[in-house]
Amino acid sequence: MDFLASTHLHITTWVIAVILFLVAIAMANPKVVHMILRLDYLLIIATGLALFIKGMDYGQGMLYGLKFLAGILVIGMMEMALVKKQKGKPYTTFVILVFVFFFIALFLGFKLPMGINFLA
Repeated sequence: MDFLASTHLHITTWVIAVILFLVAIAMANPKVVHMILRLDYLLIIATGLALFIKGMDYGQGMLYGLKFLAGILVIGMMEMALVKKQKGKPYTTFVILVFVFFFIALFLGFKLPMGINFLA
């Protein structure tokens, strides 16, 4: 469990997810990239859950819960944007929501005690 609760592993998985998402949005037929991205979602959720459980030791469960919720919303909006794109429907609203929720999760992640404190 300690390996999964690594902040560096979690950051690596979501950086890969953002890159894959941008590649999938730019491609005409992103089926393979989309499937790889779905596998990465599972890794993000597994490492995020492990960090959430580890974060309960810091006594800030509500903030870690809000960050977990923001992360799940990022994944949901990514998936919705890609599915809408594949169906040929407008998807720009979901792309905007991806980045809104992403920056909320990023802010909370850097603000909380287990994160890198850029905001001090």
